[in-house]
Amino acid sequence: MPKKHLGQNFLYDPSILSRIISAADLSSEDTVVEIGPGPGRMTRLLAERAKHLIAIELDHGLYERLKGDFIAYRNVKIVQGDILQFPFGTLDTFKVVANIPYYITTPIIFRLLEYKKNLLSMTLTIQKEVAERIVAVPGGKDYGVLSISTQYHTNPELKFIIPKEAFKPSPKVDSAVIHMTIRQTPPVSVLDEKLFFSVVRTAFSQRRKTLSNSLSSFGKDIKDILSEVGVDPRRRPETLSIGEFAFVANVLRNKTAAPE
Repeated sequence: MPKKHLGQNFLYDPSILSRIISAADLSSEDTVVEIGPGPGRMTRLLAERAKHLIAIELDHGLYERLKGDFIAYRNVKIVQGDILQFPFGTLDTFKVVANIPYYITTPIIFRLLEYKKNLLSMTLTIQKEVAERIVAVPGGKDYGVLSISTQYHTNPELKFIIPKEAFKPSPKVDSAVIHMTIRQTPPVSVLDEKLFFSVVRTAFSQRRKTLSNSLSSFGKDIKDILSEVGVDPRRRPETLSIGEFAFVANVLRNKTAAPE
């Protein structure tokens, strides 16, 4: 019986599971991490493709069942634990394939991005609205911190939509499969990543305000800085591209670094 408090909604349709596997672009040399294998339907398909498969399950009952079901698979390791505590740093290069609970989607993505040096890609089944935010472009309501953060580190592609009726039990909303390939280098040149993301988060924390108002904490001359990089101070944060945010952050960095 799926547990609601763990966000368990299971996929059984073999055609959909096969499409997810195809979207993950796996090879016989890959180490794959599956988050939340549940009853193990996709786990079997992954085990047939990957060189090594690590399936991490929080639910003790499902973990015990999986451990028994995959005892004969020499390339499969079943682990019980919280994905946010898993030591990804101990792995060599790896890919992630997962149908992850809606309530913990963003923390999982940011946790995985901490290990981007070894992480090759993420293929995730997530809430459709979250997937749309990840691939959103400037100018719309979906575009924000999540869009910029994921697009800075990855090249995301929304592969296909899964209707809510395909899951058991059925969630209230549709899902989407998104494939994110880790970038070797960011799409923009940033002098100080910490400052860059601080500018982005600050801007979107008050997204209804103009940039000059939302970024006022960065100095009284923020209007001049925005004008210096060709950004109208009256614009809203959701209209700026990643490149424009980078320009603003770089000018702020240079002004901070300049001698008095």
